[in-house]
Amino acid sequence: MRPALIALVALSVASCGRLEQVGRAPDFTPVESSNEFYAMSAQPMPEEPGRRTAAQEASLWSGNRGSLLGDRRAAARGDILTVVIEIDDKAEISNSTDRSRSSSDTMGIPQMFGIPQRLDRHQPTGASMATAYETTSDSSYAGDGSVARKEKLTLRVAATVLDRLPNGVLRIQGNQEVRVNFEVRELVVTGFVRPEDVSRQNEITYDKIAGARISYGGRGQITDVQQPRIGQQVADILLPF
Repeated sequence: MRPALIALVALSVASCGRLEQVGRAPDFTPVESSNEFYAMSAQPMPEEPGRRTAAQEASLWSGNRGSLLGDRRAAARGDILTVVIEIDDKAEISNSTDRSRSSSDTMGIPQMFGIPQRLDRHQPTGASMATAYETTSDSSYAGDGSVARKEKLTLRVAATVLDRLPNGVLRIQGNQEVRVNFEVRELVVTGFVRPEDVSRQNEITYDKIAGARISYGGRGQITDVQQPRIGQQVADILLPF
């Protein structure tokens, strides 16, 4: 009884948080607790000042990011770039296997110094040593398998540079939440990009993100209905049948 009581208490505690959402839309994730906010608000690393001549200081063609011709692509911690996700994958696999085998074997000694005839007198009715043994076997196998998969996803999300690794690669992360009625759609993108892969429009496609992790889901009333209850999930894990 004690383990059952402990399990019941644990399920009740886990359900308390869900009961708080009854009758109202799910809350957004606080932006202040995200890694992006920390990267943008943290003190930047000090940069070693370079030597600039008076002519360079007065030049209108400076290459600084704030100038007219400056490079405004994300390159440091806290910078923002746009991730373009256009996934249109399709895979089709079909296999067919057919195998059959047939074999037969017969051996007999109808004439061997009259021995079969003498033995036939002591055999049951209908039995004869003319055919010592006879075997026949047949086997066949047929298998068919096919896989058809198609995925299409088109999204754009702003991501923040969390860190610049020693080799110059940028670690990025982007979060986006959209609430419609009582359902929140969440989009999360993380990975590593090279600064030179970022376009002049400060955009990068998903296929140039190393270790890309793209999650598109939701939480709310619709998601709760589509998911099995906690007790059913526990039963599916523990029951052996």
